[in-house]
Amino acid sequence: MQEHPLIELYVTVSDEQQNREAEQTLSSVNIDAIVQRTLRSVGITQQIMLTLLVTDEDGIREMNKQYREQDKPTDVLSFPLLEKPLVEAPEDQLWQPQENAETATAGTSAFVSPPAAVTNLGDIVMSWPTLVKQANAAGHSAQYELLYLLCHGVLHLVGYDDHTEAGYQAMVGIQERILQEVGQKA
Repeated sequence: MQEHPLIELYVTVSDEQQNREAEQTLSSVNIDAIVQRTLRSVGITQQIMLTLLVTDEDGIREMNKQYREQDKPTDVLSFPLLEKPLVEAPEDQLWQPQENAETATAGTSAFVSPPAAVTNLGDIVMSWPTLVKQANAAGHSAQYELLYLLCHGVLHLVGYDDHTEAGYQAMVGIQERILQEVGQKA
């Protein structure tokens, strides 16, 4: 696997053939460039980093159950480390900051990174088998689906939320535009 200055990348698919396919697909595209293009498209220019884990259905099902209380596999999960959205967009397109009861009661403020430090946006987890199934059902490549979900995950990390129609439409529009700009066709 190639090095990614912006992304800590892990591939842990239990099926060896699927693991190789995931690694080949990831090595065939510049995922750092997709992340940077996604960030620039929403006005974020600061240095960032994130973690991308490509796993299998069992792995993502366990995370979905643990963190979202949904005992089923999904295509992508995002775990932002930010306390509030980094992106500036209409409120109905963004997730809302979570009140941290411990911080509020202790009277302390959140840790602030120095201005020159790289901002860790958080983690994106994808299910390789689910991604492949969705690509086949939609009639496009696994590479397209991977990049589409990567854009989606990055948008969640910086503040977008697709639980409202406005947020969903904004995210889909950005994702499709990014992939069109880099020559990816659905």
